[in-house]
Amino acid sequence: MSTRALGPSALALTRALGPVVTEALDGGLRVRVACSGGPDSLALAAALAWHARREPALMAEGLVVDHQLQAGSARVAARAAEQMRLLGLTASVATVEVGRATGLGPEAAARRSRYEALRGPGPSGVRPGLVLLGHTLDDQAETVLLGLVRGSGTRSLAGMAARFGTDPVFVRPLLGTRRADTAKACAEWGLEPWQDPQNTDASFTRVRVRHEIMPLLEERLGPGVAQALARTARLAAADAELLDALAARTGAEVARDGGLDAGALLAQPPALRGRVVRAWLLAAGVPEPTEAHTSAVLALVENWHGQRGVDLPGRVRVVRAGGRLRIR
Repeated sequence: MSTRALGPSALALTRALGPVVTEALDGGLRVRVACSGGPDSLALAAALAWHARREPALMAEGLVVDHQLQAGSARVAARAAEQMRLLGLTASVATVEVGRATGLGPEAAARRSRYEALRGPGPSGVRPGLVLLGHTLDDQAETVLLGLVRGSGTRSLAGMAARFGTDPVFVRPLLGTRRADTAKACAEWGLEPWQDPQNTDASFTRVRVRHEIMPLLEERLGPGVAQALARTARLAAADAELLDALAARTGAEVARDGGLDAGALLAQPPALRGRVVRAWLLAAGVPEPTEAHTSAVLALVENWHGQRGVDLPGRVRVVRAGGRLRIR
């Protein structure tokens, strides 16, 4: 298929993927696309396959992660892998067990299992350098809106990062692409994506945001709400990146023998204290510390009156002793 033969939405996706392909070719990096078989990830896989057909040096593959959380998930995963093979990608299925012993909720536990599988050896037996995720502009807008109504801070309002992680680097090349365009691209490529029944289950908050709240906002406020929310994410991400860098420097300055100097931490601006504590808790093994967890630990610094320690998920207990926060 030539570039001229591509439909407009399919062509837009191949262009969105262009910088990633260039990065992979320049660095000799293996590229893995995470594909559920849904419209977004299947369109992303098709765009990667399109580039791979034109660049023989591009090491491209697909991986489907089967969480075994829905009836018939093995069949859905096998179909998605076969669709990628028909596109010309090497593809396989990673079946994972979603554990609940870590103190994580079901969604967070599934996410952890998924990312562990995506980092590991895939169909080639080799770890990837880049992993592509199919989140779209609409996903980003929903994430920001959910963060707003939950009273989240700058990091949450920054939404999903366009790039994160090392070895491999996870990349979201479709954050500027609308969900409607990935569906159109699938149609232009002659692909029949899987429609996840959970995406229409109104018991999920995100589904209600997607099908009820966002359309209402567009109706009452006019078109462009999703784009505005995504723009908010980009602006907040720049601020959050700076604050995270400052917090990392501050964390090193207040660290004492594996703990944190409470007095030195209290002398820091409030915007940095929470970030320092959250990073420290993550390093100590607390899975995904929440604002409530961070605030409880900060109370040992900001409102110290000899209180007992704080018990956290991951069997972590934080105490204050000798003017320092310590893990017990």
